[in-house]
Amino acid sequence: MSEPLEIIDNVEAKRFQTTVDGHTAVVTYHREGDIITYEHTVVPEQLKGGGVGSALAKYVLDYARAEGLQVVPNCPFIAAYIRRHMEYDDLIYDPY
Repeated sequence: MSEPLEIIDNVEAKRFQTTVDGHTAVVTYHREGDIITYEHTVVPEQLKGGGVGSALAKYVLDYARAEGLQVVPNCPFIAAYIRRHMEYDDLIYDPY
């Protein structure tokens, strides 16, 4: 991936998305108050291994931080990204 991705928040579809070479990758979410739950990441086969999923994960976590949101990482990909990038640990919602 040589150029930065254009990632948009498709509010109606409740997903962040980017399109590369005609293929759209997404992170679906649910937002309630100051909590955002990242539910699922989908990266088409044609884009896998190119860093698109990681770029989306970084974007949605940076978005949460900028908006002052806490994150529920129900999506295994987002949860794994947070484990590899400890600087996002403070975003994880802890109801206790």
